[in-house]
Amino acid sequence: MKKVVLRVELNNERMKHKAMKTVSDLHGIQSVSVDVKEKKMMLSGNIDPVCAVSKLRKYCHTEIVLVEAAKEEEKEKKEKKEKEAENVAVNVYEPYPLSYQMIPPQYSHGYYVKGYEENPCGCVIC
Repeated sequence: MKKVVLRVELNNERMKHKAMKTVSDLHGIQSVSVDVKEKKMMLSGNIDPVCAVSKLRKYCHTEIVLVEAAKEEEKEKKEKKEKEAENVAVNVYEPYPLSYQMIPPQYSHGYYVKGYEENPCGCVIC
């Protein structure tokens, strides 16, 4: 996981919205934050910084300031959350006792076919 800091020249809210939408559509992005006063955009996730810059340059001037590995604290927080999620008790419902279960009816599969030989006076064409 990487943390990428980009210098982005965003003139107004519309450009900021377009830039955030473009970056959030990239594969591997986990979080995006923009500081308009300092003209910085922080991205985190498994991303290619060059790909992110090439997409953003369609809308505004963009430069890579910093690329570093994400802090271990974030990973530890995620591990704690996962452990807490595993410790949550799950209610498992038992099936009804056998006396309450529906038993399918037993149908006989026999059927009767009447042939023309049983009624010799009957019409064969019909």
